[in-house]
Amino acid sequence: MMEWYEVALGLMGLLILLIALGLPIPFALAAASLPFLWQIQTFNTSLVSAQLKLWGVWINYILLAVPLFVFLGELISRSNIGANLYMFLHRGVPIRGSAAYGSIGACAGFGAVSGSSMVGSLTIGGVALPEMLRLGYGRQLASGVLAAGGTLSVLLPPSLILLFYGIVTDQSIGQLFMAGVIPGLMLASLFVIVVLIWARLRPQDVPDRDMGPRLRLIQIAVSLGPIIVIGGVITVSIYGGIATPTEAAAIAALVTVALAVGVGGLRWTGFVEALMATMRTMGYLGLLLSAGVLFGFVLNYYRVPQQFTALFLSFELSPYMVLAMVILFYIALGMFLEPVSMTFITLPVIIPLILAAGFDLIWFGIIYTITMEIAVLTPPVGLNLYVISGISRGKVSVPDVIVGALPFIGALVILVGVMIMFPQAALWLPQQVR
Repeated sequence: MMEWYEVALGLMGLLILLIALGLPIPFALAAASLPFLWQIQTFNTSLVSAQLKLWGVWINYILLAVPLFVFLGELISRSNIGANLYMFLHRGVPIRGSAAYGSIGACAGFGAVSGSSMVGSLTIGGVALPEMLRLGYGRQLASGVLAAGGTLSVLLPPSLILLFYGIVTDQSIGQLFMAGVIPGLMLASLFVIVVLIWARLRPQDVPDRDMGPRLRLIQIAVSLGPIIVIGGVITVSIYGGIATPTEAAAIAALVTVALAVGVGGLRWTGFVEALMATMRTMGYLGLLLSAGVLFGFVLNYYRVPQQFTALFLSFELSPYMVLAMVILFYIALGMFLEPVSMTFITLPVIIPLILAAGFDLIWFGIIYTITMEIAVLTPPVGLNLYVISGISRGKVSVPDVIVGALPFIGALVILVGVMIMFPQAALWLPQQVR
């Protein structure tokens, strides 16, 4: 049988080659795994193993939450719920820079009912970016705050990245969601501070407060009500122990359908588009999950994670040196891979190392998620950068978005430091319900 390091180098080399050739990541993962699977199983047996891994993913009860949360986000993005929330936070707060602060608040509110960074940037950005440019905000500030604001959807529960992390590492989804609440609120506060400093250093980028007509009481209720109801359903049902995350997602999706139609102006065409977009997303994610499970099976059979951990520990590095190297590894890798792919490719190898270093996996889930937020803001594969540039219809270039996002990336780095110095910021809330 092949040595573990031969398998590790062979798997990664073949995976990188297949991705470089343009093969979609799910197929590249499966194709890289199969030659090494054939070393331990016959061709026919390996096909059965691959089919079982595929079937096991699609019937996983916990994973049913993923399409439900994706569907929920698609419904909101195709209704007026997100747009109404942004307009309230912009017009309802008559202060200088209210559109920038409103963008942060709207992204945080969207994050409380959905779990996708890209969908968050697309939903709020599609409304906020044209409005901010019309009001006279600087292109870099307007695009940077919206690209970064989308990352709040990844940290504030429910979060798809935390959901996938919990599945791969076998950690409680509810505990992970709770662990993300305080860091998520801290990150929103740091983003507000970034805007305050930007306004002080470059006052020409932040116009005076909008003197447009204020919203009426009924408009405020329509703006805030749906988000409060959907967020309340998810929060109370999960944290109150009433429902599992999957059941909470199902209830929230049903409530969102009713609110999107009744309050958000969703029509049949938009509903069908939301269904189709959810199926397209889940087609990709399902294949990625299945291929990731197969990839992890091969790694574990050859004991690559265990041997890699033993090798790393033989250098006798301090736990925080190990953590620093892992964080830098993810930031560098995030420049080339999107977060979901990184989750299934790397975590099976990294998690044994984190455990051996003595770190809590719930806490590390938050550190990991923050580094994934940095990944979606770093070129050349920073998804949020291209989303914001795309919805600007040529008014904002990708370099503008990159420059605008840099201060917010700094805020994310600061948050990583705070989480390392004060782990209880992430662990306190989950410990209250254990």
